Amino acid sequence: MSKQTLHFQAEVAQLLHLVTHSLYSNQEIFLRELVSNASDACDKLRFEALNNNALYEDAPNLEVRVSFDKDAKTLTITDNGIGMSAQEAIDHLGTIAKSGTKDFMSRLEADKKADAKEQGQLIGQFGVGFYSGFIVADKITVESRRAGLAAEEGVRWISAGTGDFEVETISRTQRGTSVILHLRADAEEYLNAWKLKSIINKYSDHISLPILMEKEEWKEGENDQPGGMVKTGEWETINKASALWTRPKKEVTDEQYAEFYKAISHDFEAPLTWSHNRVEGNTEYTQLLYIPAKAPFDLWNRDKKAGVKLYVKRVFIMDEAEALLPTYLRFVKGVIDSADLPLNVSRELLQESRDVRAIREGSTKRVLTMLEDLAKHDKHEAAEGTDGVTDVVDADDKAKEGKYSQFYAEFGAVLKEGLGEDFGNKERIAKLLRFASTSSDTPSVSLADYKARLKEGQDAIYYITADNLAAAKNSPQLEVFKKKGIEVLLMVDRVDEWALNYLQEFDGTPLQSVAKGAVDLGKLQDETEKKAAEEAAEAFKPVLAKLKEALKDKAEDVRVTTRLVDSPACLVVQDDDMSTQLARMLKQAGQKAPDTKPVLEVNPEHALVKKLDGSVHFHDLAHILFDQALLAEGGLPEDPAAYVKRVNALLV
Repeated sequence: MSKQTLHFQAEVAQLLHLVTHSLYSNQEIFLRELVSNASDACDKLRFEALNNNALYEDAPNLEVRVSFDKDAKTLTITDNGIGMSAQEAIDHLGTIAKSGTKDFMSRLEADKKADAKEQGQLIGQFGVGFYSGFIVADKITVESRRAGLAAEEGVRWISAGTGDFEVETISRTQRGTSVILHLRADAEEYLNAWKLKSIINKYSDHISLPILMEKEEWKEGENDQPGGMVKTGEWETINKASALWTRPKKEVTDEQYAEFYKAISHDFEAPLTWSHNRVEGNTEYTQLLYIPAKAPFDLWNRDKKAGVKLYVKRVFIMDEAEALLPTYLRFVKGVIDSADLPLNVSRELLQESRDVRAIREGSTKRVLTMLEDLAKHDKHEAAEGTDGVTDVVDADDKAKEGKYSQFYAEFGAVLKEGLGEDFGNKERIAKLLRFASTSSDTPSVSLADYKARLKEGQDAIYYITADNLAAAKNSPQLEVFKKKGIEVLLMVDRVDEWALNYLQEFDGTPLQSVAKGAVDLGKLQDETEKKAAEEAAEAFKPVLAKLKEALKDKAEDVRVTTRLVDSPACLVVQDDDMSTQLARMLKQAGQKAPDTKPVLEVNPEHALVKKLDGSVHFHDLAHILFDQALLAEGGLPEDPAAYVKRVNALLV
């Protein structure tokens, strides 16, 4: 292939401008990203070589080398990993973040008021870590050859970070990749061995491959010239070159745990907490699991693969081992290193392996234990858990206060998915859930808190679902509960309706939707109230009959309510029917919902309802009552124009 000039995606020039000028306040992050990429390339070669040992060629020892040339003002990061073919260089280096580019740009636009440090966490999340090199370089040259290809099939990729890049075929004896940064004048501080070593020790000390730099020694000057450091030609390892999770916990500091998390997750913020354990028994493995402080941008992307990194006997196997944790814990980051799985394990084998099931169960319990520990806000006492773990390395217990609220604000809705996915841990998950209520606008009320506050004679946990907090708080269905001072949980996450299908009771107390079935407050309703309700229903029978006839196409039934105080009417569904909220959500998602009709409950004490009896506009008033009840719960009339027309006719 002769030299050719190709163009980036349409958005890339703008993106590179942002990366170069405003994305990072901490310039040195670029070296972490490039060393991490080099390490990943070596991991990928090690994995591919499991089935083709010839890929190692004549260099079986994998390593990363960092070098600089003060005269040429270049900094080079070289690995002898998997490398790239010419087409791979075009595909991977000419296309930023693949389909995530637009999301990346929109997220930057949304966060334009945030400072550069806050924006910096985005770059790794969207797979554009390589381009962080343009923070310090005005040109980047990449020379590479894929393992297994002939020396003449190497490739050189060059870009100044503008709208295009050059690609040409070269001869390259060594497999792997060299990233050559042509440093800007204001970045020449990185042409210093001490500076580079300090950055690598800070961010990349955990990497299991040796990171090498050329040794330097002091040489006195001659002929009145000043002395200086000169390279000896000998290379030395500047990191510990042992996987962090394999080290004794007492030798790893909190700062090292935090930096390791940032490297594997591409997150700029430290994690909320972590757990580092060696599990022994029928299945042996090491787990280092992290709970992030912030949700990733693609948390709700169903096509996004998620999972922890899987190693077998310290050999990298796959990046996102989805089988090792259930889907509802997809926010968890970390590493699991198994001693029992075969080195050539595939995704298919992961789905079927008994050892994988044991790892999945143990890791799930460990994550839930971490969350319970945060939720309790008390100090951890070392004890053997149900998953065979003997000890835990966790974040500073004194700093845990308030962290569970922070976690729940980011990941609470995802955690609720576990009610339907993980029946074995359903009770533990239920105890971790938090909700807003008529007593608290913030999602801080647990089911245990609610149960502890049950009024004398109350035999159910009452809740209501809605699109948002305001709609839930102002729902007509709450009126009788507010009047009697009965707390109701306000559930406003879209997942709530689905999740509650799997949680009918908590600790022996049933959960009851206030928008389903007839209100039966049992002992909370005195005999006088019951008698008055029965008398009102009897007296109102003729009007109810006419309402049923007028609304026969819309309502399954019309009855007198005991739940309304100030509103004229509300809609409810039968106990076994799908709620109107869930039906609307299914339709919005393009799915088919059961064709069921709601029940209209009317308040006979309300002036508008009293006006029905003998009114010449009975038919219009009946439909207005129904449509207003539908609006009050977040729905829309089937024929908005007809509703407006009826209201206008009555206003004239």
